[in-house]
Amino acid sequence: MKKILLLCTLYFFAAQVFVSTLHASASSGVDSSKITSWKLDAKPLDVVHTLDNQKVYILGNDSKVHVFSANGTKLGSIPIDQGVTAIDIEPRGTRLYLVNEKDNTFTSLAISFVTPIDVSGSPFLGDENAPVVLAVFSDFQ
Repeated sequence: MKKILLLCTLYFFAAQVFVSTLHASASSGVDSSKITSWKLDAKPLDVVHTLDNQKVYILGNDSKVHVFSANGTKLGSIPIDQGVTAIDIEPRGTRLYLVNEKDNTFTSLAISFVTPIDVSGSPFLGDENAPVVLAVFSDFQ
């Protein structure tokens, strides 16, 4: 009888340890690792990124939206009104939405990126300083 009682006690103890181990591993089932981190020019208030994860927009407390590439290279900043507390981006990344709690306003900004192209030494026709616009029609197949 003592043997059976001792075996039941050991079995019960082993089962408790097994169940608590399962419970602990289930509650800590999330793993994470830092991908990237970079220093910001201002205190961040809000952040959004494009669906293709190529650009990150960070609303700073300096009344600017700071634009970064996915690897942390700063692409520029967009000055905005004071009081903007939240930002969002249109799925294609061509419009930035701003919510201003101070003025109770919503603003939509069209976003486009200017990329300088070095054409020094290249032949040209017309005004040397004429602006050039390249349009990309990405929705055609």
